[in-house]
Amino acid sequence: MKFEQNFTPQQNQVQKMAMTQQLQQSIQMLQYNQEDLVSFLNQKALGNPLIEVTVPSEQSTVKSLSSPVAKTRIYNRDDEETNYMNQIPDTYLSLFEYVSEQIHLTMRDTYLRELVLWLSEYLDTNGYLTVSLEDAARITHAEPIQLLDALTLLQQLEPAGVGARNLQECLMLQTERDETAPNMAYLILEEEFDLFANRKWKEITRKIDISLNELQLISDFVQNLTPYPGALFNGEIEQFLKPDLFIEIQSEKLNVISVKSGLPVISFQKDYYEDMLQVKDKDVTTFIKEKRAEYEWLKRSLIQRGDTILRVGTAIVEKQRDFFILPEHPVQPLTLKEIATELDIHESTVSRSVNGKYLETSFGIFELKHFFTNALSFKKGESSLAEASTSVSSEQVKQQLAQLIEAEDKQKPLSDQKIVDILTTDGLEISRRTVAKYREALSIPASSKRKRFEA
Repeated sequence: MKFEQNFTPQQNQVQKMAMTQQLQQSIQMLQYNQEDLVSFLNQKALGNPLIEVTVPSEQSTVKSLSSPVAKTRIYNRDDEETNYMNQIPDTYLSLFEYVSEQIHLTMRDTYLRELVLWLSEYLDTNGYLTVSLEDAARITHAEPIQLLDALTLLQQLEPAGVGARNLQECLMLQTERDETAPNMAYLILEEEFDLFANRKWKEITRKIDISLNELQLISDFVQNLTPYPGALFNGEIEQFLKPDLFIEIQSEKLNVISVKSGLPVISFQKDYYEDMLQVKDKDVTTFIKEKRAEYEWLKRSLIQRGDTILRVGTAIVEKQRDFFILPEHPVQPLTLKEIATELDIHESTVSRSVNGKYLETSFGIFELKHFFTNALSFKKGESSLAEASTSVSSEQVKQQLAQLIEAEDKQKPLSDQKIVDILTTDGLEISRRTVAKYREALSIPASSKRKRFEA
């Protein structure tokens, strides 16, 4: 009797642990691209003699947007175990999710945070910002100074260099944050980037009081920086894009097609299973039944993965109908939360369904993430930083900055760092990034572009 009392809780604990592992693997299956999914299933097949993995050449499933099925839940089974993907919060972070999490944890819920979140949606997989501030201002109707404030905050997040608009800025952001950087490393990257990158160091020494030995130390330091700060979040770089969905347009009727070509299919080895059941061995029978249960679970998970991606893709296409119909291909404001609410699934499920998943059209292939962008309503006074930009102190800084640049020697214009030094001498504590921010707000180019060679 004591043995039975001790045995029952032990059995329940083992079942709970097994379920947890299945949930984790199901989450992985949703976020896998096609190649990763094939590798995952092949690995499973190595330990399960009942599973055979094949990759069919052609097969497809069509859902019409005009069909009520496309607007109803696919997960209508009574077994709650089939709905696990909808309920598990995100634990596997992409670069966008990692940055977004930092924004929510470190910034107050203000209008400025909305801007930072909006910009973060335009980060590519390498961590670079793919939208110009001019286009951002046109789309959001934000003031240039507000967008510069938001960009500055975005570029202060991890990984160092995120939010850069080009390689030069990426290296400068990392150098500025690194306390081990050589003294003149930032200045060289800011003022003489092209000469430095092309190893025209003697020309640099003729312009700046620096030795070749110091330039070599700076070069050694820069070699250890990363040109792709977001690369750590990419498992591997795909050589070819394999669309998961295809959209077919017939008389303005949009059909979303699930592309099965290249998608793995698992088959059950029924003959082997029946042969093993004939073996009069309890351990063999237990083993073979466990492997059959694993096959059934994998089969359900594969179906659910495909259904989830198709449902999310269908909902996106419904929201972005103009993109596929109109020649301008406009992208309407859309958030992950809107799709999650409409489909009654977790927001992280939508995120996994769009990251690394592609939709093929007659005019190109697009990642599903491409169709998400925030709509911002701007009201005067919502941003404390924007209010500060119109205060007397900040206006004084901008006026002094403009006066300094107006009076500078055009053959030897002032760098941002030199402006910092001058303003500091005048009693104004200000950073290089703030000087650059106000200079851009005044539409004043960098010193390298202000230089003139007078005859």
